[in-house]
Amino acid sequence: MPLYEHVFLVRQDASAQQVEELTAQMTGIVTGLGGKVTKTESWGVRSLTYRMHKNRKAHFVLLNIDAPSAAISEMERQERISEDVIRYLSIRVEQLEEGPSAMMRKADRGDRDERGGGSRGDRERGPRRPREDVEPTVEE
Repeated sequence: MPLYEHVFLVRQDASAQQVEELTAQMTGIVTGLGGKVTKTESWGVRSLTYRMHKNRKAHFVLLNIDAPSAAISEMERQERISEDVIRYLSIRVEQLEEGPSAMMRKADRGDRDERGGGSRGDRERGPRRPREDVEPTVEE
């Protein structure tokens, strides 16, 4: 059967229990249609890059799914009907990621300076070079 990674966003004013119930409902749809959910991760409430349906934050949930495409279609249909689900995305993958997802790994966070990231103020600047496409003006 095909493998999918499925992420859906739930309104920020939904309680954690409502998010768990919605996750259980989606898992039930997949298992009822002959598939299985191999991993479920709740990423918690996170800020959105831009407002969606008057929401600035949302609960993020990841499901790794091994199911036929009919199960994914039905799950997405149910998410379109639900007023609590803001957005969803299903991606077919060759293999499912083992262990925690990139969002759950915290070893990478907080040490941006070691990887070369960080603020722009910490890099050294050389002398400014004149632009080649502009003729220098000489005042007399």
